[in-house]
Amino acid sequence: MYNKNLDISYTQNRELSWLTFNERVLEEAVDEQVPLYERLKFVAIFTSNLDEFFMIRVGSLFDLTMLKKENRDNKSLLTPEEQLEKIFMATAKLYVKRDAVFAAIEEQFVKLNIERLKINQLIASEKIEAEKYFENYIAPLLSPQIIDFQHPFPHLANKVLHVAILLKHNRKVTLGIIPVPTSLPKLFFLPGSKLRYILVSEIILAYIAKIFDMYSVIDKSVICVTRNADISPDDEISEVGEDYLHHVKMTLKKRLRLEPVRLEMETVGDSLMVNYLCNRLKIKPIQLYQTKTPISLSYVFQLADKFNEQQQRDLQYSKFKPSLFCEVDPQTRMLDYVLHKDVLITYPYQSFDLFLSLIKEAAYDEKVVSIKITIYRMGNHKAKLMNYLIMAAELGKEVTVLMEVRARFDEQNNINWAENLSEAGCNILYGFTGYKVHSKICLITRCDAEKVQYITQIGTGNYNAETSAIYTDLSLITANQEIGKDAVTYFKNMCIANLNGTYDTLLVAPINLKQELMELIRQEMYKAQTGKQSRILLKMNSLTDRDMIEQLALAAQAGVKVQLIVRGICCLLPNVLGKTENITVISIVGRFLEHSRVFCFGTGVNMRMYISSADLMTRNTEHRVEIACPIFDRHIKQKIYAMLKIRLKDNVKGRQMQADGTYSKRMEHAKKTDSQQYFMDAFNLLEINHNELEL
Repeated sequence: MYNKNLDISYTQNRELSWLTFNERVLEEAVDEQVPLYERLKFVAIFTSNLDEFFMIRVGSLFDLTMLKKENRDNKSLLTPEEQLEKIFMATAKLYVKRDAVFAAIEEQFVKLNIERLKINQLIASEKIEAEKYFENYIAPLLSPQIIDFQHPFPHLANKVLHVAILLKHNRKVTLGIIPVPTSLPKLFFLPGSKLRYILVSEIILAYIAKIFDMYSVIDKSVICVTRNADISPDDEISEVGEDYLHHVKMTLKKRLRLEPVRLEMETVGDSLMVNYLCNRLKIKPIQLYQTKTPISLSYVFQLADKFNEQQQRDLQYSKFKPSLFCEVDPQTRMLDYVLHKDVLITYPYQSFDLFLSLIKEAAYDEKVVSIKITIYRMGNHKAKLMNYLIMAAELGKEVTVLMEVRARFDEQNNINWAENLSEAGCNILYGFTGYKVHSKICLITRCDAEKVQYITQIGTGNYNAETSAIYTDLSLITANQEIGKDAVTYFKNMCIANLNGTYDTLLVAPINLKQELMELIRQEMYKAQTGKQSRILLKMNSLTDRDMIEQLALAAQAGVKVQLIVRGICCLLPNVLGKTENITVISIVGRFLEHSRVFCFGTGVNMRMYISSADLMTRNTEHRVEIACPIFDRHIKQKIYAMLKIRLKDNVKGRQMQADGTYSKRMEHAKKTDSQQYFMDAFNLLEINHNELEL
């Protein structure tokens, strides 16, 4: 039951905050300082973000509307129904904005001899080629269906394009439906020196009458249904003795059949099919979005393969190669160096190969007896890390992998890896019922001269080589034995399904992470109240935990300077009179996705600093297994803090949140600072000099 007395004067609804953030992503597509093709990719990213938002967040709200008890959001006191109405209205405005941005970008592409065409824009010979392609390669794969008494309305799979066509025959009007086969390529490229292409869905739409040749065509459109995909295996009752992997596999199949939450239609004007489709899918007209932009923009990421050298230089970000150097001399083994000094790897500015070299060394080191690691999102089938773990197991090491097979939308990939690791002799754990394991920790145990040595790696991001090249994350490698002993305790607790272990240095959710962070905030409040220097600086992806928000507001009211770097959702509103005037919130959206989580309390040499896998969201602090690790090494602490200060100065990609939750540009009169470009330049210099980075 919600608390009717909650103060919502300095908080905002999570879902509306997310929509504002995604609009901020779309604004990158308007920035003329961003290369044109990268701007087009930002439109595609905005679209993909919105797809997932509807599948997960909107899907969850629909689930909540079915509960009998009253359920209100604790940041806005809105019911699920009220939230949905506001979401649908806000999203409609975003579709209009996206159409305008997309059209403007395509107009500029045309001037550069890159053009997406409609059938009616082709010359006669090109139309003949497109028609041949339809008849020879597309039509044989199509599965058309009309809707009548003998042919019931089909199931429209989640996020699969369909061509809908209104047909007439003998004065009777009916609907035809054709799913666009996912096996087909997205684009049909036209011959010539220019880069000209047409969407395959557009070709199907153009020649659809050939399939329904006994009918006359009244109306036609490409449509797509988005369904509720917020399935959690823990929410469903499993039969006793059911194999866990099998259960997750069955859950994935159900995801394709859940209730519709959105219908998209590629139309320019009114469509005669709107009412019919809404009735059939049991959605309200407010849940239908008509768009001039192609519904699926996944094809955008294929275009770069067709660019010539000049286009690659002019239309894309200049290539950035992560540095292969860190404080460890290339001639020195990482294992040997770490035993004497901590190492920090900073993604994407330094290569994921630096971490892989540690695992490879451990696999071959005769003194290493075990490697234990948690995996949330792994990546593709070529992942070197998994091959090194398999190799370690084959070389006689004890390899334990806690594989979270419920990482949303990565379930199947993780299941495949779990099966491969198990076959190689690795010990596989699947986490807890009701709690996803989201922590990023790896423990290497060595036995040297009858002395046990622990080397622990703890990070803010996944063990994924692909995302490490585009996400900003931190990875600490330490031989601190107190951290190592906590890591031993952590893996022991994971093995025996104990969520209530005791840790001396690590903060572990759901056990003590939230409680300890709240206490650190209170300590800064006490300093401020007693006239001592105080400060809180937090970087994360999202802030939604109501308790944390209230504690930060109380700290600000006590005089603590609170600085928040929050990329995405932020339910705390800064600069609200008498409540959050000492709080600033900035968001950075740029070439790389800001993903690292860093929590700093205090100032100077006494500052307490943690890096973490956890955002300050209730799901992370209370319903997931997360880890925050203290930074003890003075030099590494200074380096991380210096990087945070540079981000605080970012007035190119950084935006400052206002008291109403909107974002504004920052200090345009000041010296321009693009934090991500700064770090790219700095680490490129590191590559040249082979020296340690000094910020």
